[in-house]
Amino acid sequence: MTDNSSESRSDLSSVPWGDTVRFVRQLSHDLRNDLNAIELQSTYIAELTQDQELQSEIKRLREVTSGLNSTLQRLSRAVGEVIPNMISYRADEFLADMRTEIARKFSNKSEEINWNVQLQDVMLHVDPQLLQEVFVELFANAFRHHRGDGPLLARAEISSNRFLFTLHEPKPEFDSVTQNWGREPLRYVSQRHYGLGLNRVRAIIEAHGGELRAEYDSKSGRLITMLRLPVSSADHT
Repeated sequence: MTDNSSESRSDLSSVPWGDTVRFVRQLSHDLRNDLNAIELQSTYIAELTQDQELQSEIKRLREVTSGLNSTLQRLSRAVGEVIPNMISYRADEFLADMRTEIARKFSNKSEEINWNVQLQDVMLHVDPQLLQEVFVELFANAFRHHRGDGPLLARAEISSNRFLFTLHEPKPEFDSVTQNWGREPLRYVSQRHYGLGLNRVRAIIEAHGGELRAEYDSKSGRLITMLRLPVSSADHT
């Protein structure tokens, strides 16, 4: 006798990622339309009253709907297709700009990062805006997920004609598997985090012809994330 419920569960678990992406983006689009309608209605209601307390409540309502709209926009972008707009960028200037952005984004934590930069005179061919997403996501994860005592160590160098960036995170305990790092979207979900960040990072890096991987060094108690990008000579612009 066939267990139909088991077959149904199996069918659901094998939904193609492309179908999941289309569902997420359509749902996000529909919900944003509804939120825009709420925004318009709240604006209209605000014009009908001079009551300060009611005006204050309407303002808070609009802030909530605006926040939800932003969350849905980020969700759509996280599952969207990656299409880089490449420019030539000196490796040392690129990293300096990324460091500035990390210091700005994590201003209360930037002193907890030790940088070791040894870059040669080479050029990268990259989309800086997309790679900014990558660096912000990697550091955000490092600060958020069960970090141990001690600073983060960020290294950048040229190795085997590749730009190599490694991020060492102190983690005395680590039980995740790194074999499919960045290839398991929606696996780890928490409030306002939907397990799409590393998948987006991997997609961006691969769109640049690069590679993302991670490994856990149990001896030192560190999770090491490695990002590689192709380089060219400095005079090849």
